[in-house]
Amino acid sequence: MEEAINQLEAALLSVDSISSEEILNKHRNIPPIELIEQLVMPVLDRIGSGWEKGTVALSQVYMSGKFIEEWVDTILPSGDPNRKYQPKLAIAVLEDYHMLGKRIVYSVLRASSFDLKDYGHISVRELVTKVKEDKIEVLLISTLMLPSALKVRELKDELIKTNSKVKIIVGGAPFRFDDKLWNEVGADAMALDAYDSINIIEKIMEEKK
Repeated sequence: MEEAINQLEAALLSVDSISSEEILNKHRNIPPIELIEQLVMPVLDRIGSGWEKGTVALSQVYMSGKFIEEWVDTILPSGDPNRKYQPKLAIAVLEDYHMLGKRIVYSVLRASSFDLKDYGHISVRELVTKVKEDKIEVLLISTLMLPSALKVRELKDELIKTNSKVKIIVGGAPFRFDDKLWNEVGADAMALDAYDSINIIEKIMEEKK
């Protein structure tokens, strides 16, 4: 499997969708969840580490996640009983028009076999309504600008008024610049990147068992 991991990583970083699909399809005899865990996740972890070290471009992270997301959906459609147990998830950009960060997190989570709703760009009031209507248990907020990050405090206060117990995970530049900001705005956790958000969600899943 190590050879396949190396080959898939190289193909994804080269944005070679044909070779990537051929490598993945060679192992379709492995059950989907096992294939994701044994091949896909190690590759995504490597690409994420490469971005942190500065050897992988953000565009490569995005394209890799997008391709794998689409491929996973062909072998494990939304609602498939083989998808891992998970809380009801959603992601949003809170009154911030910069969408790339959210798109990357969404693609990486989908590629990792998570189902989640994408609320896109949304206001605090609209988001409170959506969370209540969809019974969301874990909400991810992606930010680039500080005003958007500070809106999380308003969101948290409004959710408390509705007796919502949703867990809020925040991420983005303002929270990396100030590692105490996530706590100050009332979030439950701060993800350093898309891959870190997976670890946080899985920890929440363990706590719910």
